[in-house]
Amino acid sequence: MHFYRDTKIGVLGGGQLGRMLIQAAVDYNLHIGVMDPNPEAPCRWLAHDFVVGSLTDYDAVMAFGKDKDVLTIEIENVNADALAALQAEGKRVYPDPATIKMIQDKRSQKQFFESYKIPTAPFVLVESKADVYRHMGRLPMVQKLAKAGYDGRGVQVLRDAEQVEEAFDAPGLLEEFVPFEKEIAVIVARNLSGEVATFPVVEMVFHPVHNLVEYLFAPANISPVLATEADHIARQIVDDLKFVGLLAIEMFVTPDGKILVNEMAPRPHNSGHHTIRANATSQYEQHLRAILDLPLGATYGLSPAAMVNLLGEAGHTGPAIYEGIEQLLATPGVYPHIYGKAETKPHRKMGHVTILDADVNRLEHTVQQVKELVKVVSG
Repeated sequence: MHFYRDTKIGVLGGGQLGRMLIQAAVDYNLHIGVMDPNPEAPCRWLAHDFVVGSLTDYDAVMAFGKDKDVLTIEIENVNADALAALQAEGKRVYPDPATIKMIQDKRSQKQFFESYKIPTAPFVLVESKADVYRHMGRLPMVQKLAKAGYDGRGVQVLRDAEQVEEAFDAPGLLEEFVPFEKEIAVIVARNLSGEVATFPVVEMVFHPVHNLVEYLFAPANISPVLATEADHIARQIVDDLKFVGLLAIEMFVTPDGKILVNEMAPRPHNSGHHTIRANATSQYEQHLRAILDLPLGATYGLSPAAMVNLLGEAGHTGPAIYEGIEQLLATPGVYPHIYGKAETKPHRKMGHVTILDADVNRLEHTVQQVKELVKVVSG
């Protein structure tokens, strides 16, 4: 392959994931075009060409893809039918549009796990709130909307009859509530030639209210046996799907030492941001290697690491101000990554901080320092 700008890559989605993908693409001298509905999206000033358009509009996606050689995504909420049509016209589309469509619906995701004997929590499909009432005997349950859930939205725990009154009245699923000890994730890449590479398992800590990752540790503090099992499951999934690209797989570790797959995302993921600093190859470079059918990069960790999400402070909406960054930069082994979003909102992902430290205890202490020190507020 010639590393010139003669291969045009189109990315659907112009958020922080796309921005970090472009940053990795610079080293390969790749031409990146981006489409996003927000004219001020983080990719706006970094992409070689930037188009404002709806990612779910068939005609807009078709028009965007016409002059691209390879198309990929940084968010699942895209028009998969348009991508399939572009694929039929000879465009290379990764991940495969059929896989994107399956993952877009949490019900079909769960049915995929069930069909391929991937360990996951027992579930039933529901069409409405009335359906939820028919399964009261299963309480406590986790209700998930079939579509449009993101960063914790569209997911709720129903513990008793009173909470069932607040159930979503829309198609989705009810999942058996899993008491778990840890939430872990594996990011796995597969290229068109069938080469597979996994990143070391990470351990995620979720925000207690907003159900999104607050911080994580890499590698996860789990036994080698569990780490090997998680790795095996990730490899099985990408092989079963004949997946091309990068797939993030979130899992639970139960008190009796079992692993259950929760959900997956067919793109770079919040659980892999630390790889930019902490691994031999970042998840973003790996995604590019995979969709261009290049040899996959080494994934080993260079150091124990942590990643802290920088979330907009409650009660603050407006131009973003990052308090504490100067003090943070004086701390060795701490690396902020700002996403370029002009406006902060409560609990919006505005950046992340990667921490590298061979001393795991000190790593945990620094995570708490970062959480207390850096605040994203409005001006």
